Amino acid sequence: MASERHNETWTAHHAGITPDDEAPWADLEMAVPTDRDHASVVALVECALVELTHETVGAVFVSRQVGRSTRTQYVAGDDVGEQFQKRHFDDRLGWHETTVPRRTVRDELITQLTRSPSTPAERSSEGVAKEPDTFVVKPVRELRTP
Repeated sequence: MASERHNETWTAHHAGITPDDEAPWADLEMAVPTDRDHASVVALVECALVELTHETVGAVFVSRQVGRSTRTQYVAGDDVGEQFQKRHFDDRLGWHETTVPRRTVRDELITQLTRSPSTPAERSSEGVAKEPDTFVVKPVRELRTP
């Protein structure tokens, strides 16, 4: 089951080992909406924040709506993980960068990842995006930039 694999991976990650010699952050990803419980999402976000602080990786949340998508990237801005560079791209508005504290990144990611699916009324009036929203941690060199 996915939750069992997540728990095994999370435990292995915190023990300092990874299956098959992959990077500790390699499995930090999910589609939204998710069937994970709130505590699992919080644990995933906390793991991601640790990796952003200690590795050369960034977290990316991509939201897709009919006719529009947005991409928000978070990259550590200091060595202690208290400040992060937030890069937000909107198809209509372009790129916007700002520096935000760790707490803001944590709260934003938890909110984005625990968002419930749209209601039937929203789906009928706006249509349905073909792809789910996604969250992933990946090397900084692979992040799309302005």
